[in-house]
Amino acid sequence: MALPERLNCNGNIKVIPDDMPEAVLSADRPAAVPEREGAGRALARRAAAGDREAFAQLVGEHYDFIFAIAYKWLGVREDAEDVAQDVCIKLARIIGSYDGRAAFSTWLYRVVLNGVHDLQRFRMRQSRQARELKETALSQMEPGQEHSVMQREIWAAVRALPDRQRDAMLLVYGEGKSHGEAAAIMECREVTVSGHIHAAKKKLKKLL
Repeated sequence: MALPERLNCNGNIKVIPDDMPEAVLSADRPAAVPEREGAGRALARRAAAGDREAFAQLVGEHYDFIFAIAYKWLGVREDAEDVAQDVCIKLARIIGSYDGRAAFSTWLYRVVLNGVHDLQRFRMRQSRQARELKETALSQMEPGQEHSVMQREIWAAVRALPDRQRDAMLLVYGEGKSHGEAAAIMECREVTVSGHIHAAKKKLKKLL
């Protein structure tokens, strides 16, 4: 099975292994700072001054630290990966504001937690909008229409999925194709279709 990939802000692929060490994923342990604070602060100062190699090294050394903080706060691997990706991109824009007065890990905690809070606010807005839509629909429907409205909501959510997930779901559940038949249409392996279906179901579960 292909490992999930994330593009870090240095333009390289950052692979998040399925067997990420427990120390990184555990919600019961502090996120491990990857280096002595003095060395990290010096590297961060170089990065803040515009040293691209120092910045790439800084991000590489702290990626697991960023992910571990996000995971502890969110408890969902996919959400933690999204926050870690967003933080890496944001660091490229704001590293110049690091002045070295605080330990780099302290400064980085603040950046990661801001990213966590942004995602949580986004999720709350999504949830509130979904509830409002459902309540409005239920209040206006005629008796016996509830099932029809729910079906429309589900298919609307399916159509909003990423392209490959949407295609797999519509082929298998909308067109009644087998995973093998869908794979032939999508020009990919059957296991890839199954992976898209699994990812789509997880996303729909969060939205509906």
